[in-house]
Amino acid sequence: MADSAAARLQTPPVAEAPSTAATRDPKARRAQLFGLLGGAVVLAALGAGGYWLLIGSRHEVTDNAYVGADSATLTPQIAAQVVKVNVIDTQPVKQGDVLVQLDDTDQKITLAQAQAQLGQAERKVQGYFANEGALSGQIAARDAEVVSADSRIVAAQSDLDRARTEYGRREKLASSGAVSGDELTQAENAFKTAEAALAQARAAKAQAVANRIAAGGARDINTALISGVSADQNPEVAAARARVAAAQLDLDRTVLRAPIDGVIAKKNVAVGQRVAVGANLLTVVPITQSYVDANFKEVQLRKMKVGQPVTLTSDYYGSGVKFHGKVVGLGGGTGAAFSLIPAQNATGNWIKVVQRLPVRIAIAPEDMKEHPLRVGLSMTADVDVSQ
Repeated sequence: MADSAAARLQTPPVAEAPSTAATRDPKARRAQLFGLLGGAVVLAALGAGGYWLLIGSRHEVTDNAYVGADSATLTPQIAAQVVKVNVIDTQPVKQGDVLVQLDDTDQKITLAQAQAQLGQAERKVQGYFANEGALSGQIAARDAEVVSADSRIVAAQSDLDRARTEYGRREKLASSGAVSGDELTQAENAFKTAEAALAQARAAKAQAVANRIAAGGARDINTALISGVSADQNPEVAAARARVAAAQLDLDRTVLRAPIDGVIAKKNVAVGQRVAVGANLLTVVPITQSYVDANFKEVQLRKMKVGQPVTLTSDYYGSGVKFHGKVVGLGGGTGAAFSLIPAQNATGNWIKVVQRLPVRIAIAPEDMKEHPLRVGLSMTADVDVSQ
């Protein structure tokens, strides 16, 4: 036993492995940890660089994007009282659906009056055409009267010549006593009567000529009213027909229909309310024809152009639903440039602020049909600027 104990005392100690010693040394441990961290950082940097080169440099992303739509505001074109409202807010409607009805009593009366005036105008113009033949007949009759008056003048002139001759002859005979004073007086009266008859015949001719001129003028006026146009195209009939069309249009405007497909919003009309021309009654929002305005930073626009594809997501449906679209236009100015009070940068205290430009994005109709979007919803837009 003494020998074995002595042998154990003489046995040299076994040296510790270097790795074990290093793990027990704090400095060595820190160096190893920093080495691992450095390697991880390098790998992360390489991964990020590779991602940016392969993907990030080809895409521009923003969550400053919102759904918009060209909504239609329903406004009356006549002033009247509301008698019926067929919709409420959030109600879907189709183009042509009757939304609001106005009192149409006045418009119906106006239309009836216009239709009566049209009938009168048509009958009046038809009378113009019918009078054309009658006026031509009157002219022929007046011409005959002029010819007859000429004949009476010739006869009266002949009677006057005979009476003058007879009066002269008897006047000579009376001086010699061959005829009595009564015979001379009769001859004188006959002469004066013949003179009066001639004057009357001439006056009758003048009247006949005047009547002929009047008849010709009446026919000329009538001809001018119907010349070159039919009864339907006559200006009086056309004007009356236009008044009927205007009255019918006002009557049609008492029924307000949906101009587009969409959802009712901002309803501001009730039964019994008297509305004025141009008043905003309600809005129709086309939820299946929306677009997105994405506000990109100016540094993101270097490669962006019209036609590039866009992938969009919405918090409304979640990241699992993706919308596809394309860039259709870049805004004409930044949001700050068109603000109510534009920024004034011509002062000494100037701080540069990165500006954003609205980019209009059209969404694929099939995506909108399957997942309609409401105006104002937030979107995330990812534009592939490599194409």
